[in-house]
Amino acid sequence: MSSNGRLSAFLKRKDIVFSLQRYGIDAMSAMAQGLFCTLLVGTILNTLGSQFHIGFLTASIVEVAGKGMTIGSLASAMVGPAMAAAIGHALGAGGLGLFSLLPVGCAATLLAGAGGPFAVYLVSIVAAEAGKAVSKETKVDILVTPIVTILVGIGLAALIAAPVGKAANWLGDLIMWSTELHPFMMGILVAVLVGMALTLPISSAAICAGLGLTGLAGGAAVAGCCAQMVGFAVMSFRENRWSGIVSQGIGTSMLQMGNIIRNPRIWIAPILTSAVVGPVATCIFGMQMNGAAVNSGMGTCGLCGPIGVWTGWSLSGVTPSFMDWTGLFMVCFILPAVICLLFGELFRRLGWIREGDLKL
Repeated sequence: MSSNGRLSAFLKRKDIVFSLQRYGIDAMSAMAQGLFCTLLVGTILNTLGSQFHIGFLTASIVEVAGKGMTIGSLASAMVGPAMAAAIGHALGAGGLGLFSLLPVGCAATLLAGAGGPFAVYLVSIVAAEAGKAVSKETKVDILVTPIVTILVGIGLAALIAAPVGKAANWLGDLIMWSTELHPFMMGILVAVLVGMALTLPISSAAICAGLGLTGLAGGAAVAGCCAQMVGFAVMSFRENRWSGIVSQGIGTSMLQMGNIIRNPRIWIAPILTSAVVGPVATCIFGMQMNGAAVNSGMGTCGLCGPIGVWTGWSLSGVTPSFMDWTGLFMVCFILPAVICLLFGELFRRLGWIREGDLKL
């Protein structure tokens, strides 16, 4: 057998697959789950505690470096290890490799700073695959797999985490600065692109978290995501009824990807809705996401987008006005439902959307 053949056989035996599906979709989606279960949930718990004066959620239960930590703060602090473990799980890392990714994720987050999620993403993929490559190849696997995973992961983090973090942070700052400067055009651009990312089998939440997308740009991202989720849910009501409202409006518009592949024209209405709602959020209501950046890419999934805006008010010490609440409900729920339904009916009349095209 040739060297290439032996390498291919080895990679197959180790379940190491170099593909867009494995790294671009599976790993990134898993990273978003790690973000959700730590940073996002921790932020929500802190907001609930402060807004509703819930004692056990506002109480400091431990001190770390002289700083009191609440339950929510501790959950948020575990974001790096959780992302790394989630990525390892998605890549099929075994127990020893999976557990060894925890310190790798912690190191990558600390070294990368604000752009941590993308650094954790890259470092964890390499470390997980390195651990899989040596797993069960020796009689002292209990030592070899953790040592290789940790040395490769933390060593790579020391080399690339800071530059990757700075690059991601710079790009996020550029997008946010551009949105402040040109709220109309950037409102359209951000809403459409992030909204489409939410419906595609990639993670808009992970992208927004990696870029640290908050502020006015974060508000546009929320608008675009809500337009996709609420839009598809309402537009497909005649096919999917109330179960479709729940599964797409609170779950994910990604459920429509199969139908989009069969008839791409069904995607036009939600995309146009994103393009309308985005600048409404930025130019009329000035809606900002000042909560955790991961919320910017969540839309109405578990109502995390609207909750993130509300959390941002709390974190910024802002008392929301009637206009703020009106903007939140209009941008996240009412306008996406009405506008996408109108576009959808127009395209049905034009024959672009046929009966059953939106059936889940």
